[in-house]
Amino acid sequence: MVIAVIADIVGSRELSDRGAAQRTLDETIAQVERDLPLAVQPLTPTVGDEQQAVYRGLVDALTSLLMIQLRLPDGIAFRFGLGIGRVTAVESVHGELADGPGWYAARAAIETVHAREQRAVPRTRTWIVGAPGQDEVMETTIAASNAYLLVRDELVGAMSARERRLTYGRAVGRSQQDLAAQEGISQPSVSKSLRSAGAAALLEGLGALRGEPA
Repeated sequence: MVIAVIADIVGSRELSDRGAAQRTLDETIAQVERDLPLAVQPLTPTVGDEQQAVYRGLVDALTSLLMIQLRLPDGIAFRFGLGIGRVTAVESVHGELADGPGWYAARAAIETVHAREQRAVPRTRTWIVGAPGQDEVMETTIAASNAYLLVRDELVGAMSARERRLTYGRAVGRSQQDLAAQEGISQPSVSKSLRSAGAAALLEGLGALRGEPA
């Protein structure tokens, strides 16, 4: 059992230069994998505005997808549907086709993101669905993780591009001094930006998710 991820591009039809946007997505995914290699199969374009990825476990998937959200610039964003379950590949004359209950669950998850986005939680970007047959522990884990994701997406969605860059930098271990030099601002300004954006809570939550000491 693995984590299947389907991602689609938010507002893809409104992008003025779809090719440039795809290059930005490709570069972002590659950079995240260099900084934090967690994917069995990193996000890879499939058809239209969709991409697919596979992770060994839920923590790896949630960590990697957060890093992608933080790394992307303004104007380009993903929705993520995570499916917990078995995945298989079906042979075709066109190559291997992704199949299995994990992918069906991921499809249901991204449809939930679309539905929630259009109602009371417009900043929703991520949701998890378990394939049929999950035990009680996993069902509880999924419910708790989705509650966490609703708050996490709201926090990230409210950040400016600079606040996301600074939070990403801290997540990969860069000092505030290094980030200040990168942004051309003072170290106290970095600290203030991180504090006002709620980055500390986001980073502490990421650490708790990964089982890191407080």
